[in-house]
Amino acid sequence: MLASGPHDDATFANRKAAAAILEKLFASEPDHPGVAHYLIHAYDKPQLAQLGIPAARRYAQVAPAAPHALHMPSHIFARVGLWQDDIKSNLASVAATRKTAAMGMGGEGHQFHAMDFLFYAYLQSGREADARALMDEVNAMPEMHDMYGVGFDPHLATEANFAALYPLEMRDWAAAASLTPVAVPGTAEDSTGYWAKAIGAAHLHQPEEVKKDVAAIEAIHQKFVSEKKKDFAEGTENDLKQAQAWLAFAEGKYDDAVETLRPMADKEDALGDEPQGIPTREMIAEILLEAKRPQQALAEYQTDLKYNPNRFNGLYGAARAAEAAGKQSEANEYYALLLKDCDGSNSSRPELNRARKLLAKK
Repeated sequence: MLASGPHDDATFANRKAAAAILEKLFASEPDHPGVAHYLIHAYDKPQLAQLGIPAARRYAQVAPAAPHALHMPSHIFARVGLWQDDIKSNLASVAATRKTAAMGMGGEGHQFHAMDFLFYAYLQSGREADARALMDEVNAMPEMHDMYGVGFDPHLATEANFAALYPLEMRDWAAAASLTPVAVPGTAEDSTGYWAKAIGAAHLHQPEEVKKDVAAIEAIHQKFVSEKKKDFAEGTENDLKQAQAWLAFAEGKYDDAVETLRPMADKEDALGDEPQGIPTREMIAEILLEAKRPQQALAEYQTDLKYNPNRFNGLYGAARAAEAAGKQSEANEYYALLLKDCDGSNSSRPELNRARKLLAKK
C-alpha cells in the first residue's frame, strides 16, 4: 500500500490505511522491527509525523545494530523538530554503517543519507561547529562508488549540498555569493552551488550576478530535459524557479518573487517534502519581511512552522516579523523557542545573542 500510493496524493489515503493495519500489529508485536519500520514510513509526512513518535522511539531499541534502523527514527524526529533525538539517531547510524563496512559487509554509502539529516539537525540547534566538522569530514573522504546504481559518487553529492546549505542557513550572504560550485556531473546536485550563489547575490542586491547563476542552472536543467532524466530535471527545475524568484527580489520586484514561489510552497506543504533544505514558504516569508510587510510575513512564517517546526531561521524570522508588526509578546515566544532548541550549544550566532538580550529585558 505504501509503495503503490500516488506521489501527489495530499490526502495520504494509502499511508493512513497502511498505518491502520500496522498499528494493530504494533500493539501486539512492539518488538517487530518490520512493523516499526513501515509505521515510520507511513507517518513520514508533517501532517502525520506526531503519530509516528512511538514507532520511532521503539525501532532503534529493537534493532540496535542495523544502520538503517538507527537512522529511520530521525525521519520522524526531523519532522517534529526534535533535533537532539535526530542527532543521536544519525550519529548511531553512521557509526553502525562504518562498523558493518569494516566487517566487509559493504554499504558504506548508507552513511551519507544519515549525514544529510545530521547536518540539518546541527544547523537547526546552534551546533554549527559540529556542522562544519562534518563538512570537513566529508570533504576529506576518498572517491566512492554509489550503492544505488544511479551512477555518481554519493560523498561528492553530499559535499555539494553541505557547501551550498551552510552559508544560506547561517545567513552569510557574501559567502554564499562567492561559492565555487562543487561539480557533481549527471545529478541534480550539479545545480545546487549556483542556486546558493543566486540566493546569496540576491540578498546583496546584485541582480547581474544572479542572472549568471540563473543561466548556469538553466543550462544544467535543459540538459536533463533533453536526456529525459525526469527526476533530475524536476530537481533542477525547482532550483531554477527559486533562483528566478530571487532575481526578481534583487530587482525589487517583491510581488513577482512571491508569485513565482507560492505554487512551489503550496505543493511542498501539501505533499510534505523531506526536511533537509530551506522551505519555500520560509523564502516567501523572508521576502515579505524584507519588503516591509511584517504582518504578511508573520502569517507565512506561522504556516511554515506548522510544517517545519523548530527550524532556526523559521523561528527567528517569525520573531523578527512579530516584532516589526508590534507584537512583542508573540516575538518573545518565538525567541524563547529558539533559545530552547539551541540549549546546550556553544553557538555565538548573532540571532541567539539578540534573542537573549531581548528576553532579558522582559
